Amino acid sequence: MKGEVHFTKIERYILNPLCPVAKAIFRWFFGIKYSGLENMPEGPCIVAANHRSHLDPPVLNSVLPRPLVFLAKEELFKPPLGWFLKHMRAIPVRRRGDFEVLKISLDLLNKGLQIGIFPEGTRAQPGKFLKPKAGVGILAVKSGVPVVPVLIEGTDRSLPRGAKFPRPFGDIRVRIGQPLVFKDSDDSPRGYREVAERIMQRIQELSSSSLRSL
Repeated sequence: MKGEVHFTKIERYILNPLCPVAKAIFRWFFGIKYSGLENMPEGPCIVAANHRSHLDPPVLNSVLPRPLVFLAKEELFKPPLGWFLKHMRAIPVRRRGDFEVLKISLDLLNKGLQIGIFPEGTRAQPGKFLKPKAGVGILAVKSGVPVVPVLIEGTDRSLPRGAKFPRPFGDIRVRIGQPLVFKDSDDSPRGYREVAERIMQRIQELSSSSLRSL
């Protein structure tokens, strides 16, 4: 089935066992600081973050206790990046909506997994935010699971647009906000847009103060 997540042997027998060590090295290498980890639910949830760099997904996974399943645009699944995405629980998404992926995402949430999504749909310019797509609102309303807003800062300096290699020992900051729930929101296109805008507004409201090094 197109878009389905396959938990590969490489992930199961190599990446997962090495995950704690790899995450610690990754955080040290990029100078990642964070706060709000206590806000992460233990069960299924949607982690919604702003997006300014291709470095954002691994930064999130280096901080969060559970690995996220990411929704990524299908153009990224070309080699060599596509090989890594294949083994990192990523779902390819078409730019003009992918209802099959929505069904799969709901199924994964029902199975207790946590999904990462970038409501803006593409990378914003440094220090900027884009208008969110309705997709995050659809997923939030249809699933009823908590949505965790996350602010990421500094990845656009460590790996800016056009750069081939990331810059080490930077200052990347991750702020995890309190979960939002939209069970009673209007299940309509207008409701989806309103939910998406509320999520994006909460992401922008998160400050980058009171962060601690890992």
